[in-house]
Amino acid sequence: MKITNLKPFLLGSLLLLPFALFGQTVDYSVVSVPEESGLELVKITADNDQVAMPLVRRTRTGINWTTGKIVQISPEGDRLAFISARSNTSNVFVKDIDRQGSSIQRTSRTAVNDFSFSPDGQYILFSEAMGRTSQVFQTDASQGFVCRQITSGGQDYSPVYVPDMSKIFFSRQETRGFSLWSYDVKDNFLSSYSAGLNPCMLDGNTALCTRMNAEGRGEIWKIDFSTGIEECIVSDLNISFSTPSVSPDGRWLVFTGGSHLDNAGRTYWNTDIYLCRMDGTGLMQLTYHAADDLSPAWSKDGRYIYFISQRGSADAIANIWRITCPVR
Repeated sequence: MKITNLKPFLLGSLLLLPFALFGQTVDYSVVSVPEESGLELVKITADNDQVAMPLVRRTRTGINWTTGKIVQISPEGDRLAFISARSNTSNVFVKDIDRQGSSIQRTSRTAVNDFSFSPDGQYILFSEAMGRTSQVFQTDASQGFVCRQITSGGQDYSPVYVPDMSKIFFSRQETRGFSLWSYDVKDNFLSSYSAGLNPCMLDGNTALCTRMNAEGRGEIWKIDFSTGIEECIVSDLNISFSTPSVSPDGRWLVFTGGSHLDNAGRTYWNTDIYLCRMDGTGLMQLTYHAADDLSPAWSKDGRYIYFISQRGSADAIANIWRITCPVR
């Protein structure tokens, strides 16, 4: 299975079109399946939040999906942020997790691809598609709209601060694939490191990322930029993985992975949420619904995992759901 390059998000019902190619239908109205018993699924958003659904494309032999992070929990743990598709635009919206209520717009752009909170919760970093390029911006997480441009002229995605906020790492699409870059906040200096996308910073010199292998499957890698040591953490002969996220206690990884359902001699490919230890051991598939589950994010206390799915909606409308983490 190959992971597609990052592209703008498709809206709602457009995702139904590929399914007809294989003469298969999915009952999205089902909230859960037997394999998900014990996860305590809770729907967090409402249909009028218009949560953007990442682009998912199926072929007869596999599945492709966009890999940017479009669901995040604020560092304080009280706000849920997500990309919403409204009026032919995609922007970051924020809502209170406990009190729910309406969502508040935090960017006023045209085509936001993905985003992340700064470690102190004061800023939102995001990438926006602009013609044939994609630029990285920063805005205030509480007031929004006024933006500072970080990069220009390239195809840059998935920006994220290092813990001390001295640098911003991001992935840049180049002729030979994606590579990891950093922007030095103090001197505005750009540095190129190694192959990868979806950077997840463990500290100022170490990151997790997604890498494509020779067969086109996504793998989760750990890279130490100070020593040059690179280690493959998660790989499978038949499954692609992307978008790693580390639990608050630093013991577990959650990420998106491909999967397939077999019925009456036919194979239906979809995306699900996976979990493993930091060293890649104990790999387990958490979700099994035929709807696509993507972009997982941790709660501050590590008790819950949030993700996007069309489950629970007969019209396949995407919402954000929460499950209990099965390990502690």
